[in-house]
Amino acid sequence: MDTADQLGFQFRAPERRIWTVRALVSAVRSHVEREYSDCWVEGEISNLRIPDSGHLYFTLKEENAQIRVVMFRSPARLLRFRPEDGLHVTVRGRITVYEERGELQISAEFMEPQGAGALQLAFEQLKARLQAEGLFDASRKKAIPPLPRRIGIITSPQGAALRDILNILARRHQSANVLIYPAQVQGDAAAGEILAGLRHFNRSRAVEVIIIARGGGSVEDLAAFNHEGLARAVAESEIPVISAIGHETDFTILDFVADLRAPTPSAAAELVIRSRQEIEAQAEELHRRLERAVRYRLLMARQELTQRAQHGAFGRMMDGINRRQQKLDDQRFRLEKAERQILERWRRRWEGASAAVRHYDARRRLAAVRQQLDAEVAKLAAATNARLLASRAVLDRRMASLEALSPVAILNRGYALVFDVNGQLVKDAARLQVGDEVSARLARGRVRARVSGTEPESGGPAVE
Repeated sequence: MDTADQLGFQFRAPERRIWTVRALVSAVRSHVEREYSDCWVEGEISNLRIPDSGHLYFTLKEENAQIRVVMFRSPARLLRFRPEDGLHVTVRGRITVYEERGELQISAEFMEPQGAGALQLAFEQLKARLQAEGLFDASRKKAIPPLPRRIGIITSPQGAALRDILNILARRHQSANVLIYPAQVQGDAAAGEILAGLRHFNRSRAVEVIIIARGGGSVEDLAAFNHEGLARAVAESEIPVISAIGHETDFTILDFVADLRAPTPSAAAELVIRSRQEIEAQAEELHRRLERAVRYRLLMARQELTQRAQHGAFGRMMDGINRRQQKLDDQRFRLEKAERQILERWRRRWEGASAAVRHYDARRRLAAVRQQLDAEVAKLAAATNARLLASRAVLDRRMASLEALSPVAILNRGYALVFDVNGQLVKDAARLQVGDEVSARLARGRVRARVSGTEPESGGPAVE
């Protein structure tokens, strides 16, 4: 008996679990996502890539460590600033594993720059870019007509800014005609509506000067007036534009691009008619009757959307879509790289072929090829003719053999083949009875007969 058995011990080898690569990566990914579902990470952006899909891919690094970050299109569109390499940011998201490469990465939902806020950074970036292009230069600004008879105003029809402008114009310049283009002055759609108003006035030529106005507000409220497309449209306007945005301390990109900046909407009304009186009152705070209702509806819709987004099935579906989109971007990068390599390889091959062709006498080469081709054709014709003659001789011999063995050849010598009523060949006369019908195959034609008796010498029936 084994010593281990006498002492009551049993030794068992540990069981070995073998993982597939996908199963192991998926298990690690699930564990990491469960443990680090909401993390704030700060670092410096490097290797930033922004493909046509709208997703952001970059590396977040510090001195001795780095981690990949992917921000998909939906959260990336909400960024108020433009990410750049070298920018120090704080990222919020969940830690996950990209299964295609087995790499740890952050799936970011929010990002903000360190120091200045996102809106302020976006403002400074756009301001620097447009200033470098010369859109703020005084030399390109158009003069304001001294006493315009037709004034266009782009603002909210429910806002206090419009009431202030109309009151001052009615009191100071009653003969002026005012055309109002209603537009939102806050929110995502505001920039597009203001831009449409500018195009309308420039197309119709119905006014001599345009005022873009709204009351004061926070930096977020005035974000529509920091829109790059709107700023370029104001710079390209053939009609002079006066900006009357917010309070005197508020500055937007539109103020720098416009032909004249008014501290307030009320001041814009006085400036447009060259009033020498001081401003009697500051523009009242912008109030719209539907603002509270819209805010309440937006809040309820946001809560409902948040609840739906927190559902597990929706989260898994979006996660699968995002992973496939990331895989698609990764494959697109590799395809573009392979395409460039193939084009470069073909370019080098073409250059080599071009160099060889320049030193190549095509006519002499074609003559040699033609001569060789004619010789080969002659050889092929002779071989084909010989092969046909040999095949013809073999065919003739086999046909002679077949004719010698043919039953028809035997019939030509005077023999006949006798068949019974069932079409069976008769080889023995004893099989026939008196009165049976038979047929005979001759060398040329057939005959029918009936058995009438038996011949004495053969013992068989006689045919009549």
